[in-house]
Amino acid sequence: MEREEVLELIVKAQGGDKSASEELVTRNSPLIKSVIRRYKNKGVEYDDLYQLGCVGFIKAIKNFSPAYEVRFSTYAVPMIAGEVKRFLRDDGPLKVSRGTKAAAIKIARFIEEYKNSHDESPTIEVIATEFGIEAQEAVFIMDSNKSPVSLYERNDDDSTRMLLDKIQSGENEDDKLDKMMLKTIITSLPPRERKIILLRFFADKTQSEVARVMCVSQVQISRLESKILSRIRREYGDK
Repeated sequence: MEREEVLELIVKAQGGDKSASEELVTRNSPLIKSVIRRYKNKGVEYDDLYQLGCVGFIKAIKNFSPAYEVRFSTYAVPMIAGEVKRFLRDDGPLKVSRGTKAAAIKIARFIEEYKNSHDESPTIEVIATEFGIEAQEAVFIMDSNKSPVSLYERNDDDSTRMLLDKIQSGENEDDKLDKMMLKTIITSLPPRERKIILLRFFADKTQSEVARVMCVSQVQISRLESKILSRIRREYGDK
């Protein structure tokens, strides 16, 4: 699919065109399958993995911008993998029935599609009505699919650092995907915000040092950093 055609479909999908979203998912099915394939034999049915991959792909559609200096397929890969990995992490110490897990996947996908169409999250009542269940059951199912830890949470011993900073430097598939996700996030930031993040978390400079480089006050850097990290959590963290 040509880049211009992809961007046109993305714009339509972001505007609430469900058929455009479905066409993007269909045409990128090989991409989704190539990402989820590495998570086979993890105790999750292949069809459920594929649905999780689709949820991540729809999130990529919603959050992508042509201003990002990456191809959409490159941007989508870590989003797809992140959705699967969050689900697998949550399926560790707390066991959830297969039926509940399948329902959670369907609800997650419905929520993403609803957000694309209505520019807001559906209420519990709307979700319950859509699936013909009680509101309490909808809440239980949704809670069963929450991840206990986010890469973007702060470390307990250092409130200025995210857990993302502690990613190991190995070369296994998960590490590669983490690095790809990190690169995608940084690349998608506006130049000024990108420079602040690189100076703070890669050049290991303090807020005061960054402020001197950027010719602004430390208070401004603190506010900008908080704003940037909040947006990253909202766009790439748990939904």
